[in-house]
Amino acid sequence: MPSQPSSPTHAGERISVGGDEIAFRVTSDATQGALLAVDVAMPAGGGPPALHRHDPEEIYRLQRGELAVYLEDDEGQVQRHLATPGMTVHIPGGRAHTIRNESGAEARAFVVFAPGTEMERFVRAAGHLATAAPSRIEDVLALAERHGITMAGPVPRFARTGAG
Repeated sequence: MPSQPSSPTHAGERISVGGDEIAFRVTSDATQGALLAVDVAMPAGGGPPALHRHDPEEIYRLQRGELAVYLEDDEGQVQRHLATPGMTVHIPGGRAHTIRNESGAEARAFVVFAPGTEMERFVRAAGHLATAAPSRIEDVLALAERHGITMAGPVPRFARTGAG
């Protein structure tokens, strides 16, 4: 008998974090923590404001718009890459990175985190923090640290031309 696809708990649930909207497609509960799959809608100017590191790997499949991917290379230098629709970007665990929407239009991506448990817990806690009261940066940083996310510094400035 063929196996049945899992019915992930909370699939389709939406949470807003820092202006980005995250829709759960496959929760970490449905995969025993192996991964988390979400759709992300990022408005112009959206995305995490600083470089950060965490153990889970990420895969971004850009569906609409464009995203600037800032990613630390093997030598420790941060490079800027421009992702456009149809492109897939892999972010290894432990590397300093951030994803920013530097365009004037919304961007949408399908994103997978592996493993997924801590990233899902962070997203849910950050969404709750944002709705509970006005967030202070200290609260957000402490929340990130509790979920294995460390800040790695500001986003470097790159010239827009030739940095794709």
